[in-house]
Amino acid sequence: MKALRYLGSTAFVLGLFTVIFAGMPWAVIASTDPVVPGWLRLAVFCLIGGILLVLITVVIEQRKIKTFTEEPLPATPDNTVLLSNFDAVPGKEVKEILGLVQGHTVYAIWLGKDLSAIVRLILGGELTEYTEMMGNARTMATNRMIAQAAEMNADAVINVRYMTTSVVGSAAELLAYGTAVKLSG
Repeated sequence: MKALRYLGSTAFVLGLFTVIFAGMPWAVIASTDPVVPGWLRLAVFCLIGGILLVLITVVIEQRKIKTFTEEPLPATPDNTVLLSNFDAVPGKEVKEILGLVQGHTVYAIWLGKDLSAIVRLILGGELTEYTEMMGNARTMATNRMIAQAAEMNADAVINVRYMTTSVVGSAAELLAYGTAVKLSG
């Protein structure tokens, strides 16, 4: 799928640049000739075909992901790893610091949800589409951080922090990080 998506992206970019930097000057210079040359037709075909190929591969990948993630994400994948945003766990002592653990995701919503969020932005009210998106991203990043801590046989992750940034449009990057530790007591 990745190879098809790259092929589609390359065809789109080549078609776009050919149409803009060669096709438009040709149209200005030879505007009296109604026949469109084959190279320009091919460039337009690559432009439109590239977009379609990318869209089809993304839809296929999204369906695979959607069937995998249709069930709600669990709050924590491993209940044996305790999370704390404090530097200690009450009643326990940090026996060993195992190191930094992190979970990371870049999450986006479907264009249809993005459009309804824009309408809510105009009319006012909670942007529930983005609230849901950020909740899913936070859960996914947290689960990845916990999984990394579990691989290190950590008892807890302390000083848990979250960081988020906007990547592009309605896509957000979310990073969860903390210190994996072994506890005693």
